[in-house]
Amino acid sequence: MKAVEVLFPVFFMMFLGFLSRKYSWIKPEQNEGAKKIVFNILFPLLVYHVLAESKISESFVPQIIYVDALWIIIYIAGKLIVGKGGKYARISPFLLLTCEGGNVALPLYLSMVAKSNAVNILTFDVAGILINFGLLPILVTRELSEKADIRVLLKRIILSPFMLAVIFGIVSNMTGVQGHLMNSELGSVYTSTIEMVITPITGIILFTLGYELKMEKSLLLPLLKLGIIRICGCVVIIIGFFIFFPTYMADNIFKAGVLLYFMCPTGFPVPLQIKPLVKSEDEENFISAFISLFMITALVAYSVITLIYIK
Repeated sequence: MKAVEVLFPVFFMMFLGFLSRKYSWIKPEQNEGAKKIVFNILFPLLVYHVLAESKISESFVPQIIYVDALWIIIYIAGKLIVGKGGKYARISPFLLLTCEGGNVALPLYLSMVAKSNAVNILTFDVAGILINFGLLPILVTRELSEKADIRVLLKRIILSPFMLAVIFGIVSNMTGVQGHLMNSELGSVYTSTIEMVITPITGIILFTLGYELKMEKSLLLPLLKLGIIRICGCVVIIIGFFIFFPTYMADNIFKAGVLLYFMCPTGFPVPLQIKPLVKSEDEENFISAFISLFMITALVAYSVITLIYIK
């Protein structure tokens, strides 16, 4: 029964989003506006809160290095497998990079476990942020054969809301500033404020995911081919966690986070970063359909994991 309590609200909010698109209750630009509020403002505050409040494990940095190293290997392997002659060959390898934690994995994960466990997934998201806002701009610039301005790239990386949230969250945690704040008279003010920030995030995100969930039959074959490559890469990452971080994987809550996270769609910043490479509406539809395909994969994984771990 607990699994139903967790799953029903998730699918209900997504169903509302789906109906809103089907019957034009909400315009696409309104949906984009809701996403920007969450993605650019509210969610970075949640990232800060979790990193500032959580007990950062000794494997925090090793996990980031491991995940980023595997993403780079998957990108290179994908580029070799896809080749240069395919219809979507130019953009396909980029769609193998990173998983969407903030807008997909984290809301689903937090519907299964306590908010204090969010750091499990945020560790992987920090690795994704480094790829999305660090490596991707360089790769795209190289693909376009343009000379990269290192200072501009660094400024974009450092001043992105997510990166600022990560930096300030870790600094506040490690220096004890957050602890002093919570022990002061302002602690209750901070708690009530952050609760107001956090509360609407999951519902809005699930609504927007339902709004954008779509699949076109004509793209099915190339989607499945690239999807198999991505799933194989993510399975390798998961197996690596059992090998290199066995103590953590012995914890069912951590294991559920790993299994769920790496079945989620490509990180949402990726389509924005590779936009200069997209030359046709067909390629835009392919990107959207690929993300939708892995939204379905994520929901299947979420349902199975919930039924196994949530009694």
